[in-house]
Amino acid sequence: MDLPKRTLGLSTLEITTVGLGTWAIGGGDWAFAWGPQDDAESLKTMRHAIELGVNWIDTAAVYGLGHSEEVVGKFLHELSPSERPLVFTKCGVVWDDADRMKPGKRLLSPTSIRRECEASLHRLGVERIDLYQFHWPDESGTRIEDSWATMSQLVGEGKVHLAGVCNFSAELIARCEPIRHVTSLQPPFSLIRRQVAEKEIPWCAEHQTGVIGYSPMQSGLLTEPFSADRVSKLPKDDWRARSEEFQNPKLAKNLSLRDALHPIAQRHGVSVSDVAIAWTLAWPGVTGSIVGARSPEQVDGWIRAASLQLTAADLDEIAATLKRTGAGSGPFRPSVSAKRSSLAGSQKANA
Repeated sequence: MDLPKRTLGLSTLEITTVGLGTWAIGGGDWAFAWGPQDDAESLKTMRHAIELGVNWIDTAAVYGLGHSEEVVGKFLHELSPSERPLVFTKCGVVWDDADRMKPGKRLLSPTSIRRECEASLHRLGVERIDLYQFHWPDESGTRIEDSWATMSQLVGEGKVHLAGVCNFSAELIARCEPIRHVTSLQPPFSLIRRQVAEKEIPWCAEHQTGVIGYSPMQSGLLTEPFSADRVSKLPKDDWRARSEEFQNPKLAKNLSLRDALHPIAQRHGVSVSDVAIAWTLAWPGVTGSIVGARSPEQVDGWIRAASLQLTAADLDEIAATLKRTGAGSGPFRPSVSAKRSSLAGSQKANA
């Protein structure tokens, strides 16, 4: 499939509007797991996504406490150089090997960043990381200027191609800019978690920083099969069982929103998931969306979102549904038409 691409920020890197997220591929038995996952199925899933035209995979050191990167690395090893997708990963969450269920510490000290970078390069089996990102803001007291200066050095040394951040506020990104341009921001962005559309996405558009949103299906809530009964049957190590969005009263509102997307999906001949993802891609300033999958069938369930263009009437209907259901928080609708607009120098659609 020839999926649409957009240019990531000020770089020359063109990425498909959807990328494969590998959080769940990290497997079970850690603080933010999605339950058990078969590695062979993960490899099939990655292969299927690439065969359908997806040209980037997003992972992180902490996913499965290194295991997700190892599985991605095994996948890369099976491919010829011409077949390889771009690989994005993250640092800044340090875990305790003696207690896998203990949440990691958010640490961005220069020494830790360098140590994590070397470990990720080894697990992935690559000489350079295509996009290296700070996973979360530091909570140890390290100045972001010192952290970002280290990231800039890694770029200069050839270990990192492009540098980005995740879960940062516009103010924190602005502090990085004088040192090195922030190529991208990776924030949570879905019909339920819409807050970044108010400030961070417009800031990035103005400063030509790409945006690759994560969890556009709100970790499965905005998919056809999900139900309240399924929540009760989640594995014990599935983090979603502890999330407020998966518990009433929020769960009922979220599922009501999901159900209201069916008519739009039917009109376009796509899935509810496709509609949910396409809504995030309709916002000016958004470059792409990270979509998770644990099987090839799940990839098939959202791949059409890459090319789906919601109409102005669709966006109006969705905005009315958001107001009626009370699901989530944040702006209700892009302020311009749903056409996938390009921002000069930062985004380019190649449908």
